[in-house]
Amino acid sequence: MRQKLSNHINSKLPFLKDKKLLIAISGGIDSVVLTHLLAALDFNISLAHCNFKLRNLESDLDEEFVKNLAKKLQIDCHSISFETEKIAQQNKESTQIAARNLRYNWFKELSKKHNFDYVLTAHHADDNLETFLINLTRGSGLDGFTGIPEINNSIVRPFLQFSRDEILNFATSNNISWREDKSNASTKYVRNKIRHQVLPVLKEINPNILATFSKTVANLQESKEIIEDRIEIVSKDVIEYLDDKNSFKINIDKIKQLKNPKAYLYQLLENYNFTEFNDVHNLLKAQSGKQVFSKTHVLLKDREFLILSERDFSTLQQNTFKINEKDTEILEPIHLTLEHLTEKSTKNKNTIYVSKEHLQFPLVVRKWQNGDYFYPAGMQGKKKLSKYFKDEKMSLLEKNNIWLLCNGSDEIIWIIGKRQDNRFLTFSNDASLIKISLL
Repeated sequence: MRQKLSNHINSKLPFLKDKKLLIAISGGIDSVVLTHLLAALDFNISLAHCNFKLRNLESDLDEEFVKNLAKKLQIDCHSISFETEKIAQQNKESTQIAARNLRYNWFKELSKKHNFDYVLTAHHADDNLETFLINLTRGSGLDGFTGIPEINNSIVRPFLQFSRDEILNFATSNNISWREDKSNASTKYVRNKIRHQVLPVLKEINPNILATFSKTVANLQESKEIIEDRIEIVSKDVIEYLDDKNSFKINIDKIKQLKNPKAYLYQLLENYNFTEFNDVHNLLKAQSGKQVFSKTHVLLKDREFLILSERDFSTLQQNTFKINEKDTEILEPIHLTLEHLTEKSTKNKNTIYVSKEHLQFPLVVRKWQNGDYFYPAGMQGKKKLSKYFKDEKMSLLEKNNIWLLCNGSDEIIWIIGKRQDNRFLTFSNDASLIKISLL
């Protein structure tokens, strides 16, 4: 097994050589065997152990075992304890999800602090097949069927070619000791139920199921690459990025012309945490203004486009921000500067000039509201903001991102970055000019 691992690293993971590696170790057989093998192969390794405090004394004994192993092999060991159940309750998530997030976030911190190049985990071929079957029972796209990635940014899994039986045989034949997590024998969890009740039946039907599965995953990965190439071509035609680069719009007519619009929408939006893709697909024929939310993003139907943007979880929408007479700059909710001048200089959509005698301090920066109106510069009479937005063909997303600069009496001075109010225009140089700029 040692030679097999060495050959695999030489051919598939050569970048691990001469790098500083951190092994995620639980004390279980898989991570312990990985540690012994890489130590024997003279890799530069350290250990990282999480004590999740889920099994009382057993959890503490796991931690002690890992520390003793590190001393025996003369390698560094990092350990940390978490009140996992309490954190899971606070975050309203399962214990398993909480533990996973705590674990990987800590690995990132360790890597940054101690300059580790890669984090290694001991996931093996049986883990890979179990994950596939779990995704199969829950429903998944192609990503869920292409297996656990061997390389995922700085996370590397060099054991994916080995079976659980190979690891067990190596450990027993080399008198390697490890810690047994008794909860692994329970069928309370879905993964354990698949491990103890489903996989044995599959291996009985096909003793070479792991090799067969490996070929299947390779075929699916090739199919995925073809799909990714196609999506890259389609996205250039149907997607237009907006000014902030964190938002984009999808051309509905062009999506509808494709053979399977729902499948394309899934591929285009799969990284934005949407789960109800029937609702996403229904936006194509929904009324303008309809929205679908994920945990992180919102997808908005706006006439001939679907507009994707990040969700705003701040309270900025409800707040107003004051500018006092002596202020020369504000940073929230946007960056404005105020400069006293005696004559006009730069003129563009991000700069206005106002006579100080027209202002009542404190000025206010706020969001627009139904019923707001202003007197557009260059026009006679007043106009509702809702009508102005419609005439300018602004999307709902653009309207929601608008900020107003208002006088102390709440008259609109400037639709910031768009248009000044006629009542606050200055037509000549004035000793009390104030230049207001959006940065």
